Amino acid sequence: MADETRGNSGAKPWTHHAARLLETSESVVLVLIGIALALVAVLLLYAGMSDLNAAVHQGAAGIESQAIGILNTVLLVMMTMEIVYTVAISLESHVLNAEPFLIIGVIAGIRRMLVIRATSTQQEGAPGQFYNTLVELGLLALTVVALAVAIWILRYSLHKYVKPSRGTEGE
Repeated sequence: MADETRGNSGAKPWTHHAARLLETSESVVLVLIGIALALVAVLLLYAGMSDLNAAVHQGAAGIESQAIGILNTVLLVMMTMEIVYTVAISLESHVLNAEPFLIIGVIAGIRRMLVIRATSTQQEGAPGQFYNTLVELGLLALTVVALAVAIWILRYSLHKYVKPSRGTEGE
């Protein structure tokens, strides 16, 4: 308090102004990041829809051959939009929330498992590669389960141990 009242008529110290400037610059950068990620998501979705349209025109064989790539792209769009959501939350509250990152991890793990599963039929002839694929799928499944448990623990602990503030707005 003594630092704040030092000088003429209680002027705020230069560190307060510097902190405000850094807060504003953080907000500007987060907005730019959010816009860039949203544009990437829109472009990815457009590419995925274009691939889907081309696959539909090719018939059943085209859909079968393009399905994994299209699914991969759509899941990547979901991950990107979850990051945009996280950026928006950070911009609004200036607090980094762990749950969206855990959700992104779950989506990324499932995405990788789907891609591996779709391409594993090509490796069935090579036992060494197939074994490595099975190990990777198992580790990914454990990772997804661990992330899901982490999300549950986070939600449970917020519900159980964080008490909402009541009546602080009117005081």
